[in-house]
Amino acid sequence: MSFDYDLFVIGGGSGGVRAARVAAAGGAKVALAEEDRYGGTCVIRGCVPKKLMVFASEYSGMVEDAQAYGWDIQPGAFDWDAFKGKLEAELDRLEGIYRNLLKNSGVESFDARATLVDPHTVELSDGSRKSAKHILIATGGRPIVPEFPGSDLAITSNDVFHLEKLPESILIVGGGYIACEFAGIMNGLGVKTTQYYRGAQILRGFDDEARGLVSEEMCQSGIDLHLGTNVLEMTREGDKIRVKATNGDEALFDQVMYATGRAPNADDLGLEDLGIERGRKGEILVDKYSQTGVPSVYAIGDVTDRVNLTPVAIREGMAFVETVFNGNPTSPDHDLIPTAIFTQPEMGTVGLSEEEAAQQEPIEVYATSFKPMQQAFAGRAQRVLMKLIVSQASRKVLGCHIVAPGAGEMIQLAGIAVKMGATKEDFDRTVAVHPTMSEELVTMKTPVRTA
Repeated sequence: MSFDYDLFVIGGGSGGVRAARVAAAGGAKVALAEEDRYGGTCVIRGCVPKKLMVFASEYSGMVEDAQAYGWDIQPGAFDWDAFKGKLEAELDRLEGIYRNLLKNSGVESFDARATLVDPHTVELSDGSRKSAKHILIATGGRPIVPEFPGSDLAITSNDVFHLEKLPESILIVGGGYIACEFAGIMNGLGVKTTQYYRGAQILRGFDDEARGLVSEEMCQSGIDLHLGTNVLEMTREGDKIRVKATNGDEALFDQVMYATGRAPNADDLGLEDLGIERGRKGEILVDKYSQTGVPSVYAIGDVTDRVNLTPVAIREGMAFVETVFNGNPTSPDHDLIPTAIFTQPEMGTVGLSEEEAAQQEPIEVYATSFKPMQQAFAGRAQRVLMKLIVSQASRKVLGCHIVAPGAGEMIQLAGIAVKMGATKEDFDRTVAVHPTMSEELVTMKTPVRTA
């Protein structure tokens, strides 16, 4: 049987674009459909614009530091319009790059929504149908707001980049990394920032000591963080939103941003008619080779809700091409993935938290917390944390956790060592680079505790 394409990819984000390009480079005939903007969550409404906003928000503190170092400079006002214009131009540029990458790889792209008709056919929103030997679903995920009275007044991380003007006050609801990153951003840009989280501590799932320090520093920097608190109802009051909270508080905010969860974009794709199974959160269920229950249909990235990170979606896309087009069955490696959270202070982590490791085997914990030289000199009191979790039996470093400026850059390199199976003695044998913050990772001699 002949098909229009060897591969049809649904979704033009990081994972789908990479899979399409690599398959096409290997000689496959490939098409891709994207109903919105190319680049997906990461490029258009996630990592990239968020990191640029983090950079923008950090300059407010730099001016004070510069004064402490003897520079005669004065803080000015932040111009949201000027920044927003540049941000939009940069995202347009990046989207253009993504489109060109596809075009130059020989991938035919359709600016349309695609749904599945049968195991080898997709239908585009213009009614045309395309057949393919293999179909790859890479439709990603989206932020969701729970239903409650007035929930339609909330914005999400998707909307925050498009605000007409910077609010004077904002409530951010949620305790995950997206909520915490945006709390830091808004606070740094001079917005009066309040954060509600229903749990006992922010950044659930990360190392307790590390998230405790991030939480403490966020409060120190002026974020009004309320733990064990949720929203009961919201009502419009003039230009503001009146919010009633479970802790009895009632307050007015210019904006309320929800970052309490994301859902896979797997609805209305025609999956049910094909018998493609979905999980409890609506994610597409796949095996270790990203294959669904229908052999010709695969899925990668956030729509599968495995590890929802851009580089992971890209790796899953590469593994898919290896498996299906290069005859080399490859399962994406989801073990020991280093990650960074661009909170203020930044956090980098790889491997197990102290709590997870202690449940598995006897461990030693090496940790140090101090005020970094640059900030201490400027009179800022921010603390940093360097922490290693070590197996007593194998001496392997099971986890590394860093809370510090530049933690993301540090954890990328520490991640190589941890992924290679480095022992505490391997770290100890490495000479310190002085004076740096990261040298503490190789100079910690005695454990602070064992568990």
